[in-house]
Parts: sequence; structure tokens; C-alpha cells
Amino acid sequence: MSGILNRLGRESRMPALDGATGWINSEPLTPESLRGSVVLVQFWTFTCINWLRTLPYVRAWYEKYRDHGLVVIGVHTPEFGVEHDLDRVRRATREMAIEYPVAADNDYAVWDAFSNRYWPAAYFVDAEGTIRSHQFGEGRYDESERVIQELLHEAGRTGVEGDLVSVVGSGAEAPPELSSLESLESYVGYARADGFASPGGALLDESSAYHVPAELRLGDWGLEGSWTVGRESARSNEPGGIIDMRFHARDLHLVMGAGSPLAFQVRLDGQAPGDGHGVDTDHEGGGTVSEPRLYQLVRQQAPVVDRTFEIAFDGPGAEAFVFTFG
Repeated sequence: MSGILNRLGRESRMPALDGATGWINSEPLTPESLRGSVVLVQFWTFTCINWLRTLPYVRAWYEKYRDHGLVVIGVHTPEFGVEHDLDRVRRATREMAIEYPVAADNDYAVWDAFSNRYWPAAYFVDAEGTIRSHQFGEGRYDESERVIQELLHEAGRTGVEGDLVSVVGSGAEAPPELSSLESLESYVGYARADGFASPGGALLDESSAYHVPAELRLGDWGLEGSWTVGRESARSNEPGGIIDMRFHARDLHLVMGAGSPLAFQVRLDGQAPGDGHGVDTDHEGGGTVSEPRLYQLVRQQAPVVDRTFEIAFDGPGAEAFVFTFG
């Protein structure tokens, strides 16, 4: 999904980073300590599919240009409460092979200092500390890399070649299949829920029995069994809790977690997914949820058509936050 790239104007001075609540891979950095370096500041949160698909490019730029004066800073500003845990951010940083500095922004202080509103968002800062360009959302990777090259040339850095990185994302980091993408992200918690189709609606913050309707329209989803629907997520209260979703996309992801490892089973139109399984499921649809993160549950083979997705959990304690697609 293409974002918005603003090219090499003069926007504002880079704000301070002193609102960060912690640092990973680095001591605290400041605009003053970064003077003389070209800086890429990217806002992210570890459950965000749109950010995940930019990560292969940011990693590649860091590797290619760090010895030429590029500093990459990932500002982790959480969307969900479970993303405030610094140990989880450290784990995500390690598992996603992020070696550049990460500022934890639990209080949204850095987010607000940049007047930012998007995940992902990238700000390109010149060697004098001025924000010269920004990119909101996915896409425009070639143009973004050209900005980095131009700012390094302006800073007098030598040996910066004009070729562009060649990146192939895999798993959840792979680019979306836009030609077959007809489903939009769908939140499960009541604060932003859309498409909830279980009869009677949701009973907020209380345990209740739910049923999936006999038919789901495209974009609709429902619960089966005993669930507690909270502001950010729905939590299963008994074994056998089920979520169904009618969707049209190559990939289906679900941000979910559980207090301890919990087995689940995925079905597509009532059958095992086979070759349509995602990286977090096997051919039979089996998988395990534990740490809160984005799980890729389906990667359909062509042709992509309307399908009914179902996930059933073996025990209580499963927590579902948001469906995303690609």
C-alpha cells in the first residue's frame, strides 16, 4: 500500500528524543550527538503488518549505508497495551534481526514531538539536524533510498553508490498482493471493532456466550463459545473458542496472544488449508499461540477467492486483537 513521500524540502528541526522510556541496541541518542550524521527515524510497533513489510528495506539500508554516515533509529510506539512491555520489544527486536538503535516510546512523547500519526512513518534528517523528507505508510522504497543517498552526498560522504538495494521479503514481510486484496483490517476489541456479526452484538467487558451466524458476508466475523470482549481484544474463557471471518485476500494475519502456549486449528471453508497455510500454521492448519504478535495463518494459492476462515483454540486464554490482510 503506497504511502506519501515528501521530497527534500526543509520541514523542521529534528525533535528531542528524551521522552523515550528506554533504549535497545544503543545508549540514549540526542539530536546534538547525531549532528553530522544522516538520520532515518522510523516509527513502528511490533504487531503492525504495514510496518513489517517495510522492515526488509530498512534493514538493507542500515547495512548498506551505516559505514557512510547513516544512523537508523526505530521508535517503538505501541498500539496495544501488550506492546508496552520492554522485554517483549527486546524479544521482537532480536527475533526480527533489528540491529540498529530502538527507542521505546511508551508514553508517546517522541510520537507527539514529531507530530506523528502513522505506523509506519519515516523521517529523513540531514547532517545539520533538519527533517528534509518524510514517508507515511508502505511503498516508495526507491524514492526513499534516493533521499538517503542525496542527504549523504550533501553531507560530503564519499563512496555512496547510486545503485538501489534488492530486497525480497518473506513470510509476513512479503509485499501484499494488491490485485486480489479486497479485505480491510478488522479490529476485534470493541473500541474499534467493525464487522462483528454474532447475534445480539457484544457484551462489553463481561463473559458471554456467542454464536457464529449461519452466513457471513465479506468482511464479517463472529465468535463461538464463551468470550470476554474488551476494549482492545477478545479473550476466550473456555476450551473450544472459535473465531470465523469471511475474507478475500492472499494472506490473512491475526494479532493474538496467550498467557501460555495454546494450540489452535485453522480451517478454510471447513477444510485444512493445505498449501494455503501461513508461516504460523502447517498443512493441516495446526499451530500454537503464545507471545502476543502478528501470526500469519493463511497464504492462499491462486486463484484468490472469497473464503471463510475459522480458528479454534484448544484451551481458554486465547486473546485476539486485529485481523490484517495482504
